[in-house]
Amino acid sequence: MATAEHSPLAQFEIKKLIPIEIGGVDISFTNSALVMTSVAIFITGFMLIGMRKRAVVPGRFQGAVEFFHDYVHGLIAENVGPAGKRYFPFVFTIFIFILFLNLFGLVPSGPTSLIFTATSHIIVTFAMALVVFLLATVVGFMHHGLHFLSFFVPKGVPGWLLPLMVPIEVASYFLRPITLSVRLFANMVAGHVMLAVIGGFVVTLGALFVVPGVVPLAAVVAIFALELLIACLQAYVFATLTCIYLNDAIHMAH
Repeated sequence: MATAEHSPLAQFEIKKLIPIEIGGVDISFTNSALVMTSVAIFITGFMLIGMRKRAVVPGRFQGAVEFFHDYVHGLIAENVGPAGKRYFPFVFTIFIFILFLNLFGLVPSGPTSLIFTATSHIIVTFAMALVVFLLATVVGFMHHGLHFLSFFVPKGVPGWLLPLMVPIEVASYFLRPITLSVRLFANMVAGHVMLAVIGGFVVTLGALFVVPGVVPLAAVVAIFALELLIACLQAYVFATLTCIYLNDAIHMAH
């Protein structure tokens, strides 16, 4: 039976680095906060270095920054249209932040390392999803006023069905931040648990038998490659759904 230290879930433990309590409220600086702060600083530095020269023929850093810029710009153009250009900074920020948080969490580390997957905690993913939800709702009212409430009335539905359909539409709308956050959180947790479990088999079998140890090692490499793909894919999905929600708010699509 695995101890708490060697449990596959131990990697998700929140650790207080700087205990802070104000008025009975615990606002301690944790390993999760450290990772998010570090990633934010890294992204800022990466962007500043990449756009420092603004050369006609881009170097590696500038090329990478331009790649991310063009990718998110295309994402918005495809899912929102010209009206979505004003929301590019928000979508770009949330995409690049989630992407690097996911990738940072895949850096190999030891039990005492400060490497941490912040997106493996529902409170982090829900906070980001809630911001997206509130922004889309505010944008909807900004563009359409109270007419935005008609979004919850499906077109072409007979009047006698509206008492049933409207509550369903309202419920599905308010479930958006939950589904958006759980999707990212669940994928991150599942992948890291799989890596930890199969990684344990590598250590155990590799110590006893060389050949049997190769099999779980190959599985870990394959799962790690899959996790890299999922880390990028989940950032894409989150950004795409953000664009779709903004499109619904702007164009009243149903």
